[in-house]
Amino acid sequence: MAGPLPLGDPAPADGRLPSDLAIDPAVPFSAYLHVPFCRVRCGYCDFNTYTSGELRGAKQEDYASTLITEIDLAKRVLADAGALRPMDTVFFGGGTPTLLPAGDLARMLGAATDAFGLVAGAEVTVEANPDTVTPAVARTLADAGVTRLSIGMQSAVPHVLAALDRTHRPENVTTAVAAAKDAGLAVSVDLIYGAPGESLGDWEASLDAALALESDHISAYALIIEDGTKLARQIRRGEVPTPDDDLQADMYELADARLAAAGFDWYEISNWSRTVEQRSRHNLAYWRGSDWWGFGPGAHSHVAGLRWWNVKHPAAYAQRLAAEESPAAGTERPDAESRTLERVLLLSRIREGIAVADLQPDKRARVAGLIADGLVDPAAAVRGRVQLTLRGRLLADAVVRELTD
Repeated sequence: MAGPLPLGDPAPADGRLPSDLAIDPAVPFSAYLHVPFCRVRCGYCDFNTYTSGELRGAKQEDYASTLITEIDLAKRVLADAGALRPMDTVFFGGGTPTLLPAGDLARMLGAATDAFGLVAGAEVTVEANPDTVTPAVARTLADAGVTRLSIGMQSAVPHVLAALDRTHRPENVTTAVAAAKDAGLAVSVDLIYGAPGESLGDWEASLDAALALESDHISAYALIIEDGTKLARQIRRGEVPTPDDDLQADMYELADARLAAAGFDWYEISNWSRTVEQRSRHNLAYWRGSDWWGFGPGAHSHVAGLRWWNVKHPAAYAQRLAAEESPAAGTERPDAESRTLERVLLLSRIREGIAVADLQPDKRARVAGLIADGLVDPAAAVRGRVQLTLRGRLLADAVVRELTD
């Protein structure tokens, strides 16, 4: 289970949005549907997920109906606020969404579509464990309106998967991708690098295996040690080594070079696609600060600068909705300084970067120093954009500090 929820103001029991919230109907709207179930908890994961033995009062078979109750609530709340808009993107995340029957995922998507509508050409993504994807599952999802499957490959090397507590069989990644493609779905594969005991050669083998799948999109994330996880405890006890920052940097550079040679282009620090159209529009909605409603226990939402988050446990989530109450646990409206920091943090990660004019006036002069240090593209800066170089992507946190501190 994830760490504690953030502090914030109490959320209204009816979920109503503040009357003074300035909602722009032209801002795109997305939906995130959280499915918090996993067969096994991976040692590195701090997401809000639960194995069957941790549910205590919640049933997986009831989950779709419970989440649909929150969809009904969201429709009423957004309609009352004059903010009902069709969805540009929908994302089923977790957890392992495909642990639920595909028909349950289809029901949830159908309810969200009935409530809000979908824009033409909307992107609808489902995350999946390779072992849970069959041709029948892929066809059911495609028939329901899903357009994209994001498959958690993580590695092609058995000892690396074991270090991450991943239980899927590497060969099932190939069959899952084939099933998705046969159903007409776009495919993304997710990788993690820097696991204990993983060598540069191991990482190269995983990159080669991912490229052989001929997917549309590849994500590659550096392993981060989160407090409270099994992996953090193993490192603290000296059972496994701490990830090597220099090795992770070498792995990132190798990934960028191999992916570029294969026709992929980076568009966010950890994400590459073959074309602009194959970028994850849902994730771009987060980075660009669009509006979204997060459904499910522990899910976070954002509308017009207002943020709120749901209670964490599936049982508490279900109890709130059964009592005809909002499942929101807290809410906040960040001040101008916090919003500026977040905007720089998020927009600097994507290829388009952030406009120099969007920086605080006293920070704009610092761009020249970042160019001199090889962290920011000089040609882009001349055009008025702060865009990271390869070196800048490796040191993105330092760039953000320079532009905000």
